Amino acid sequence: MKKMSRNVLLQMEEEDDDDDGDIVLENLGQTIIPDLGSLESQHDFRTPEFEEFNGKSDSLFFNDGQRRIDFVLVYEDESRKETSKKGTNEKQRRKRQAYESNLICHGLQLEATRSVLDDKLVFVKVHAPWEVLCTYAEIMHIKLPLKPNDLKNRSSAFGTLNWFTKVLSVDESIIKPEQEFFTAPFEKNRMNDFYIVDRDAFFNPATRSRIVYFILSRVKYQLINNVSKFGINRLVNSGIYKAAFPLHDCKFRRQSEDPSCPNERYLLYREWAHPRSIYKKQPLDLIRKYYGEKIGIYFAWLGYYTQMLLLAAVVGVACFLYGYLNQDNCTWSKEVCHPDIGGKIIMCPQCDRLCPFWKLNITCESSKKLCIFDSFGTLVFAVFMGVWVTLFLEFWKRRQAELEYEWDTVELQQEEQARPEYEARCTHVVINEITQEEERIPFTAWGKCIRITLCASAVFFWILLIIASVIGIIVYRLSVFIVFSAKLPKNINGTDPIQKYLTPQTATSITASIISFIIIMILNTIYEKVAIMITNFELPRTQTDYENSLTMKMFLFQFVNYYSSCFYIAFFKGKFVGYPGDPVYWLGKYRNEECDPGGCLLELTTQLTIIMGGKAIWNNIQEVLLPWIMNLIGRFHRVSGSEKITPRWEQDYHLQPMGKLGLFYEYLEMIIQFGFVTLFVASFPLAPLLALVNNILEIRVDAWKLTTQFRRLVPEKAQDIGAWQPIMQGIAILAVVTNAMIIAFTSDMIPRLVYYWSFSVPPYGDHTSYTMEGYINNTLSTFKVADFKNKSKGNPYSELGNHTTCRYRDFRYPPGHPQEYKHNIYYWHVIAAKLAFIIVMEHVIYSVKFFISYAIPDVSKRTKSKIQREKYLTQKLLHENHLKDMTKNMGVIAERMIEAVDNNLRPKLE
Repeated sequence: MKKMSRNVLLQMEEEDDDDDGDIVLENLGQTIIPDLGSLESQHDFRTPEFEEFNGKSDSLFFNDGQRRIDFVLVYEDESRKETSKKGTNEKQRRKRQAYESNLICHGLQLEATRSVLDDKLVFVKVHAPWEVLCTYAEIMHIKLPLKPNDLKNRSSAFGTLNWFTKVLSVDESIIKPEQEFFTAPFEKNRMNDFYIVDRDAFFNPATRSRIVYFILSRVKYQLINNVSKFGINRLVNSGIYKAAFPLHDCKFRRQSEDPSCPNERYLLYREWAHPRSIYKKQPLDLIRKYYGEKIGIYFAWLGYYTQMLLLAAVVGVACFLYGYLNQDNCTWSKEVCHPDIGGKIIMCPQCDRLCPFWKLNITCESSKKLCIFDSFGTLVFAVFMGVWVTLFLEFWKRRQAELEYEWDTVELQQEEQARPEYEARCTHVVINEITQEEERIPFTAWGKCIRITLCASAVFFWILLIIASVIGIIVYRLSVFIVFSAKLPKNINGTDPIQKYLTPQTATSITASIISFIIIMILNTIYEKVAIMITNFELPRTQTDYENSLTMKMFLFQFVNYYSSCFYIAFFKGKFVGYPGDPVYWLGKYRNEECDPGGCLLELTTQLTIIMGGKAIWNNIQEVLLPWIMNLIGRFHRVSGSEKITPRWEQDYHLQPMGKLGLFYEYLEMIIQFGFVTLFVASFPLAPLLALVNNILEIRVDAWKLTTQFRRLVPEKAQDIGAWQPIMQGIAILAVVTNAMIIAFTSDMIPRLVYYWSFSVPPYGDHTSYTMEGYINNTLSTFKVADFKNKSKGNPYSELGNHTTCRYRDFRYPPGHPQEYKHNIYYWHVIAAKLAFIIVMEHVIYSVKFFISYAIPDVSKRTKSKIQREKYLTQKLLHENHLKDMTKNMGVIAERMIEAVDNNLRPKLE
């Protein structure tokens, strides 16, 4: 990299960090300061004739047709603005000119061209010559080809599956497989060791763009109080440039007219993003080549996750069908719906004063639905998902290791450079403990502790804010339940169509779920900006550290935001309600909610369905409709038919920017879905099926979005999926506990099993054989109406007539018993069975998970052998070439020494 003395900087001579002072250009040492007034001519600035672009709209080169465009910068010419502030515009112009001058000093070549449609827009095309590419490839430790590699032959399908995999695979005659190479970090002094057949093709377009972006991000343009300002990102954010991006190689609907163009964008759209390719495998190698490893690893992970969901969806549907087909055999549901059983059981009011007494059979429809989800199949599916998630994570590690080898990212962590924002703050000098050399860091250990404390406090505050919103939703549920109980139709014979389906519990659950979803999305939008500000303040060193830090903050927030309402319904609602004569009050005012007689499992299913469905719809609106509408509006405002004559850079400029965190939000969306699929799957076995359908569409929607609606992203390296891997592992461990507790405490499976095996037969039951008959009557306790307190007393003289007792959901002794209203022996049997079930289920699943993790290595033996083999051959190749060079040099030196000795001895002999 050039020294600082070669930079052109704008020195601001004022104390405040603003632009109110005078701008002074200083000559720093041997600085080459161009004539700012004639800078446009240095850029070969000219307005091309209209005919120059006719038929050449996909040109990827400078006007000379030789130098490739590696990056494009866009700005608005201040002199042609209709309304402009001269002082501000002049300062922006001089900053931009200083920045572009420094780009030239760093070896980049620039060419500016005015827009065909809007002459205020100027496009600065950037080209990196061969020497610049070689220099920065060595600085960035970019791995480049040494020689063709015949070790990376991938195993093909075998036997009768060949025809099937051929149908699903991408046609190799259209997207040809990439040639594989031995690679090594590039070094200029070993250039002859590398496989350079054609200089123009040695650095592919993605690598060229990555190198140029590395330079653009580090070139300085201004000094304020000895603090440097630098980087294209800061210039874009401040409005000095309107955009900066690499070019797509062609239109997505048709191939380029340039025969040398690889048409990779067109191929990706045709074989990846087009709806007709929805059943095909993804062309991951081409995705990686065009967009970089970071995008490639995301789609590889999403595709693998979707494949694994297929198995989970099949088992989930089977368990759902098992419950659906056996719902008619559900004895306890029949008892609820039976007019002589459920129709004669009078239930106690579920709120104070306004709530009436009600008959059990009004919950007939919900009990039938509950039979579908609260069945033996649910238990089997919960155990299966505990094993499935471990298999998914372990096999993904193996697949990820294969991609690391195939994409040459095995030792990527050693190559990563510090972020320019981090480098700019490195003002403290310390001694490195390893090298014992001086190095600069941005702050001391004490300063780092202060920053971490402040960041953790900010995150904790926002989590408390979410908890407060959840409490608000709970208060809403408690309040509105009273309203629905008083306002909904009172025809309680179980035949009214409204009362049949819209019970107070159902109405409260649906409205609360919708309001909860709206609050979740609002808090999510606000916190995204706050999390970015917190992470910027924390100042991580590398881009990977930055993304991992932001990932943990965002996921912690999203975890509480999305899952808190589900945790409340699953583990808190209806668990601490007391009994009708002594109810428990929330905040001393609101009576705690009760579940339906069948439990809160159906309500949890409703909550999951609304949040998962609403989130999928909202994400599709954001990801598809908004970019499409914005691009449609942009095309409408441009001249009709102009796309045929506008150059490639101008077509790409009118596409939508992806943003640096665009991929982060894609990961976050899928990880939140992964949590819904695993954490609460015991309540909703169809969740994997919904996730499967969503992901099949998500892959193609993301592909369509990248190839058609967004500018080309700057290619980035990535070794793995980063912090998302340990997050998924944490979710997998937690999922075992949550599903065991859902089956034990949210569903009614354990009480039914206890009744069947212990309380349906003597000494506790009256039946001669094991049966579920009498379960409902046995699990509903009796309360004497006269024992109501005035505060909680309902209206006994309603349509149901006068009665002296009512029933409620609990296991307590009846009135008149020596221990009336205290928990009976059935309760303690159930509690013991629930705890035993949780312990047994957790230990069994954790044991299986541990065995699977131990039995399946993270890197397959075949991949490990390939990595070691390639490393050995690469070192051998470099060593042999080095020995050849040494032998050659020593031979030359020996010849010269012999010649010198001969020249010295010859006169003496004569």
